[in-house]
Order: sequence, then structure tokens, then C-alpha cells
Amino acid sequence: MPGLLRGVARTAVISGTATAVSNRVSRRQAGRWAQQQPAHEQPAAAAPPAPPRTAAPSSTGDDMTTKIDQLKQLADLKAQGILTDEEMQAQKRQILG
Repeated sequence: MPGLLRGVARTAVISGTATAVSNRVSRRQAGRWAQQQPAHEQPAAAAPPAPPRTAAPSSTGDDMTTKIDQLKQLADLKAQGILTDEEMQAQKRQILG
């Protein structure tokens, strides 16, 4: 039972970290876009941000699947241009470390 609890707790921590990073990156990117648009061209109402994708803890404590899912999410953020190479490497080290 302690192994299962440890796995679930670890998954929750990793998932929370990924959510926090995703939210921070989204806010920073929105700030960059706001700076690039002149005041008269800014939309009146911005679309609500998409809810952050988080990995659900597995009942078996399969930590590797969670790590793979988080790495795929990081790759998606990098492909969209939201994360820089340095940010992705830092998060990858944190997930795998």
C-alpha cells in the first residue's frame, strides 16, 4: 500500500508542476501577444484560455506512462512555439529527474 500511495502522490506532484508551468507559459505568451498588437487592434473580448491538460493518476502507480504523457505535452507546447528549447529542456530534466 505505501508504494501505491507514493506513486499516486508523485503523479499528483508532477501533474501539478506541469499545470503550473503550462499556466505560466500561457500568461507570458499572452503578454507577448498583447505587446505586439497596437491598442486599437486589440480584440474587445479575448477568448478564454483552454483548460490545462493534466495527467490523471493511474490506479496502478505506473509512473512511466505519466512521464511519457507529460513529455508529449511539452513537445506539443514546443511545437506550438510556446516553449523555448531551454524551457523545454529544463522541464524535461524536472520530469525525468
